[in-house]
Amino acid sequence: MNNSSNRQRNLGPGVQYLLDYMKRMQAENPGFFYATEGDSEHCGNVFWTDATSRANYSYFGDTVRVDTSYRTNRSKIPFITFTGINHHAQPVLFGCALLLNESDNSFVWLLQTWLRAMSGRSPVSITCDPDRLIQMAVAQVLPEVRSRFCRWSIFRQTQEKLSNVYQTNSTFDFELKKCVNEADAVEEFESCWATLLSRYYLMDNEWLQSLYNIRDQWVPIYLRDVFFGELSTVEHSDALSLFFDGLLSTSTTIQLLIKQYEKTITSWHEKELKDDFDTSNTTPVLKTPSPMEKQAANLYTRRIFMKFQGELVETLANPATIVDDSSTVIIYRVAKFGEEHKAHTVRFNAFEMKATCSCRMFEFSGIICRHVLSVFRAKNVLMLPPEYVLKRWTRKAKTGVGEAEPESAFGLPSNSQDSPLVRHNNLRQEAKKYVEEGAKSIHVYNVAMSALQEASKQVAAAKSKNSGTTLGTSEANGGTLEMHAIENQSASCLSREEKEKKIRELSTELERTNQRCEVYRAILLALFRDIEDQKLKLSVKVQNARLSLKE
Repeated sequence: MNNSSNRQRNLGPGVQYLLDYMKRMQAENPGFFYATEGDSEHCGNVFWTDATSRANYSYFGDTVRVDTSYRTNRSKIPFITFTGINHHAQPVLFGCALLLNESDNSFVWLLQTWLRAMSGRSPVSITCDPDRLIQMAVAQVLPEVRSRFCRWSIFRQTQEKLSNVYQTNSTFDFELKKCVNEADAVEEFESCWATLLSRYYLMDNEWLQSLYNIRDQWVPIYLRDVFFGELSTVEHSDALSLFFDGLLSTSTTIQLLIKQYEKTITSWHEKELKDDFDTSNTTPVLKTPSPMEKQAANLYTRRIFMKFQGELVETLANPATIVDDSSTVIIYRVAKFGEEHKAHTVRFNAFEMKATCSCRMFEFSGIICRHVLSVFRAKNVLMLPPEYVLKRWTRKAKTGVGEAEPESAFGLPSNSQDSPLVRHNNLRQEAKKYVEEGAKSIHVYNVAMSALQEASKQVAAAKSKNSGTTLGTSEANGGTLEMHAIENQSASCLSREEKEKKIRELSTELERTNQRCEVYRAILLALFRDIEDQKLKLSVKVQNARLSLKE
């Protein structure tokens, strides 16, 4: 465990570069939030988050991962991230920080500042590294939130602490993770852990003993009564820490960090758009005649539906047997064929149509388990009761209160085009109409394609114009031509240093604008490709129809 404290880092001029970046971002977008701890000359810590991250928290802020792994690696940048998981089971960002002054109070300040940026709404659960400082801060700032240690961080530390064991026993890593991740009951974990230590002669190992003493804070079987959004305990990755995976190295500078930070955000946003598109425009293959499966296919995003479908199919091999039906709550025993020793208990209330399972998968991941589904199957429950569908996993995770409304909750204009999130949502919704209507017939397709091609030319022209005579214009700042004319007149009064600084600022603004244009261009190109695919499918249908008429 990492227990060091009161460590001060010095990143030189990089800190000022970061602060200048924060100020520019806040000037461009009122939803951008940043805060510093320390005086202006010796800034100790910086936290920041943008409008999209704050909006995402309103949708997916039920479980949060605070990644402070820089404290155990060799990165010279003290970079901390707050992440969650969206409706496609992808990591989403809630905020970032640089913690130059590492003390008890600094971590408390960080959590308090982050919580303030999220409008004071606490998550249901939080995952952090096994670090004394962050653990104390969580206990002080979020006392009602269920916390756990990141077990993948523990696995990494275990590999370092027991490097000789890993080198001489190739199966130890597999057996340790299987023991921790796949135990279906507390008794099973306890027995497996004791066997593991005995097999590798580690009964007196202090590190493993310390892990066992805090097992209720990191081993899944002790945590399944609370939602952590974890779809699989056996995936060999810490999904919530993957947002900035590989971002930091020993040579990373603040300037490079900011540049990579922006690229990473754009990349993950594009991945979410792709999954949104795939979920809306493709139909999953159903594996059963169950109306519940069809219902789930229409409710869930593609990734979540695949998880649900897997559980539903498993009901065929997990029959439910009545143990006690003497009261309104019927008790079932559900076990897989040949694995009766791993049976789970399901309590089903037929009047309320509610069921609970001893595996507590629904409480832990938000997806109903095969054991409850098996009971539903036995009781002829054909449709999934609404209380077993978490909205955060559905296609409509970001709807219901208005796509732009979360920005209003953070003091942002919900219908203003000053917000990049609002602009993006508006563009996406309009573009989808072209795809849906354009696929219906060749004539409408040609009209839609022509309109999109013309739009693409206009976007390119706007991009070219922006890089020419109006470099300083910023919609987010509400800039006008008159204002820039005044700026140009006063520019001659500026010193050489101020002019160079202004040029750097404008160049950075131009680069960001170009990046946004590239994102919109990518969306348009994706729509073109989809329309071409639809055209091809339609042409094949027409050709087949003609052939059938000739016959």
